[in-house]
Amino acid sequence: MKECLFCGVQNTSPEYNRPPGKEILMENKLAFAIRDGFPVTPMHTLIIPKRHLRDYFELRNDELVSCSELIHSLRDEMLKLDSSITGFNIGINNGESSGQTIFHCHIHLIPRRDGDVPNPRGGVRHIIPGKGDY
Repeated sequence: MKECLFCGVQNTSPEYNRPPGKEILMENKLAFAIRDGFPVTPMHTLIIPKRHLRDYFELRNDELVSCSELIHSLRDEMLKLDSSITGFNIGINNGESSGQTIFHCHIHLIPRRDGDVPNPRGGVRHIIPGKGDY
């Protein structure tokens, strides 16, 4: 069985060749963060629990807290690095029908900037075309 991409990023053995662009940006005891390989906006980041589990609904409370701590720390860091950031989307795909492609739980932290889309109203509702306009 092929190793999970996100589990592989955590591999610290000298003989492991980490995929390019998969450097750990920040971590704590139970979670870590990397840049998204297919970013929606610049600095789009993934927060990933270290324990391999399929989706958000399998997270323990301590893992939820660890992920939340990283989300807050990453937000602060992004705001310091890029003054054009004016908002954030936080999203999780759970299951294939929701668009999940890597079946190791991960949380998307997507920085947003004024004008990055013509009309941001509806935000995450745009995952289904036509549902964001109300």
